[in-house]
Amino acid sequence: MPQSRPPRPFPPPPGPPQAPARGLYAITPDEADTARLLARAATVLDAGAAWLQYRNKHADAGLRREQAQALLPLCRARAVPLIVNDDWRLAARIGADGAHLGEDDGELAAARAALGPDAILGASCYADIALARAAAAQGASYVAFGAFFPSPTKPNARRAAPELLRQAAALGLPRVAIGGITPDNARSLVRAGADLLAVISGVFDAPDPAAAARAYLSCFEDPIHE
Repeated sequence: MPQSRPPRPFPPPPGPPQAPARGLYAITPDEADTARLLARAATVLDAGAAWLQYRNKHADAGLRREQAQALLPLCRARAVPLIVNDDWRLAARIGADGAHLGEDDGELAAARAALGPDAILGASCYADIALARAAAAQGASYVAFGAFFPSPTKPNARRAAPELLRQAAALGLPRVAIGGITPDNARSLVRAGADLLAVISGVFDAPDPAAAARAYLSCFEDPIHE
């Protein structure tokens, strides 16, 4: 009988992990109300999210620190890694499990040196396998590609093809898919090699975030890659 959810992974080291991360990678929305953010995050974590990324593009530095610090015990209590978007210095300051960096967020090598060998360090590689290779060489723990579909969060994002996920298998790192992913289109990405589905609005804006999270998790019940 298939499991209703994949097992929780341990945070991977900067290289091929012992047990690849797999499941829902929930990313928080731009939420000014910290209490509301925590309640929604707890719901998604309890539904089985494998990882949580704190992201708030509209908050100032003080609110970002407050919210990230408040999310940390929620994640710790559920053995879920907390990743901080954009700001590896904030991740280091609060003792988060890692950071996710884009093109303009600083060098991966510097972040790896600061966060240490056990931190989860992710890199946005958009639609470019060369960026993924460079990220792996600089110590990334995982590589993220997308947007694969039209995204309400980033409507002008570069479009990625599922073939990128297949190409990135040679890197030996977990592959994250992001951008317009729904339970209806996610299975094609899992079959192409996505280990984690990164989702913001598909979970947090859903009428029932817990049910939405479980719907994404169901996409991993057939683990066969193309």
